[in-house]
Amino acid sequence: MLFGFKKPAIPLAAGRIDSVGIIMDGNGRWAKRRGMPRLAGHAAGAARVEEVLTVLREMGIHHVTLYAFSTENWKRPKEEVDGIMDLVYKYLREVVREKIVSDGHFAVRFAGDTSVLPEKLREECREIEAMGENKEFICYVALNYGGRDEIVRSVKRALESGEEISEAAISRHLYTSPSPDPDLIIRTGGDMRISNFLLWQSAYSEFYFTKTLWPDFDRGEVIRAVESFLGRKRRFGGLNKEDK
Repeated sequence: MLFGFKKPAIPLAAGRIDSVGIIMDGNGRWAKRRGMPRLAGHAAGAARVEEVLTVLREMGIHHVTLYAFSTENWKRPKEEVDGIMDLVYKYLREVVREKIVSDGHFAVRFAGDTSVLPEKLREECREIEAMGENKEFICYVALNYGGRDEIVRSVKRALESGEEISEAAISRHLYTSPSPDPDLIIRTGGDMRISNFLLWQSAYSEFYFTKTLWPDFDRGEVIRAVESFLGRKRRFGGLNKEDK
């Protein structure tokens, strides 16, 4: 049953991980390996989101950012881009609106320049954001998002508001503000790069790379990623007591 929560898979995640970012890569390759069109892979990837959000919430994690469509993805064939936009709209309408946000515990926000998206998709984004205020679990969907563009936008907004440029001022104007920076960033699909995702926010994030393609990234894969994080020592540029 959707969002029928089980006993937390990793109880220790609560209080140790508050925010996770996910680069959902490998949809096209997943489809190609099965002799299917690329859009079939994107559809399979969209269907995976519900399970992943469920597991993360079970663990006590309150903030998740999903990299859905980058500013660079417009370079893809028009047919694929149009298909992705239609798929995102349908998923927001039929799943996010009707099941996830209506759950009562979830808020969905959109990170990125949504002004250039198709009109019906822009309107759906606005309506979904309005549905979830002050919820305990916030999911940011990075849509037409680029990390460099976000930093430039944040600096401009800080200047427009008359603020002195500082790290705090820039952070206040990020798409994901006031949510905390990600403790963990997961990338599926085998590539080991950040791809212009949360550049400012990921300064001290831990990274987890896996060859598993996004449509195959199930409950067990989520648990392995979090277990990997929990086994690490974070220093934030300093030393832990045992290192001194």
